[in-house]
Amino acid sequence: MHTESAPGPASFGWSFAALSGPSFALEVAKGLPTAVVVASRDLAAAESVQRALATRTFRVYSSDDVIGVELGGALKNVIAIAAGIVDGLGYGHNTVAALITRGLVEITRLAVALGGHPDTLAGLAGLGDLVLTCTGALSRNRHVGQALGAGLSLEEATAGVVAEGVRTTLAACALAESAGIEMPIARQMRAVLHEGKPPRAALDELMLRSLRRE
Repeated sequence: MHTESAPGPASFGWSFAALSGPSFALEVAKGLPTAVVVASRDLAAAESVQRALATRTFRVYSSDDVIGVELGGALKNVIAIAAGIVDGLGYGHNTVAALITRGLVEITRLAVALGGHPDTLAGLAGLGDLVLTCTGALSRNRHVGQALGAGLSLEEATAGVVAEGVRTTLAACALAESAGIEMPIARQMRAVLHEGKPPRAALDELMLRSLRRE
C-alpha cells in the first residue's frame, strides 16, 4: 500500500523555528539583559533567526531540538502553578526548591521520551524558564497557584488572568500516560485544577509517596 505523508514546512520551501527561554516580556521591553534559545529542525533557519534577533541585551542561542524547546516552554507552566500553590500555602524555600528540581525531572523524562534531548532541558528552555516561571513575581501561572493555595477557587484564581498551565496540565498528563511516563506533580496538579482536590492534600500526597532512589 502506498501512502504519502502530509506536506510539511520543507514541502513549501520554508522552515519554522520555536523561541523559548526565561524571558518576561516586560523585562525584554525594558532592555534588561535576557538570554533565550531558538530551535528549528533546519539549523540554518535557527541560526538565521538567531542573527536577526540578537542584540546587546537579548542573547539568542540556536538549537535543532524543537521538541525539547517546545515541551520545556509548555510544561514549565504546570510546575509553576504548583510552585505558586506552595507559596500560597505558606510553605518555605525548601519546598519550592524540591518542587522545581523534581519538576525538571518530570519535564525531562517526558521530553526525552518524545524525542527531545536531555541537554536542552538542562538549558535555557528547560531549567532556565522553569526557575523564572516558578519564582518570578511576573509569572501568571505562579500567581494562579498562589491564589489556589490561599483558598480561592480556580474560577476566582484565573479571573482576568491567562494561565496556560491550567489546560497544559491535561495535555501533559495525557502525553505522559500514552508514553508510559510517570509525572506525579503534573498528575496532582490535574487533580487540583480539574478534579477538585484540595491543594494541601495534593502536596501532602507528593511528600508521602513511596520512598525510592533519586
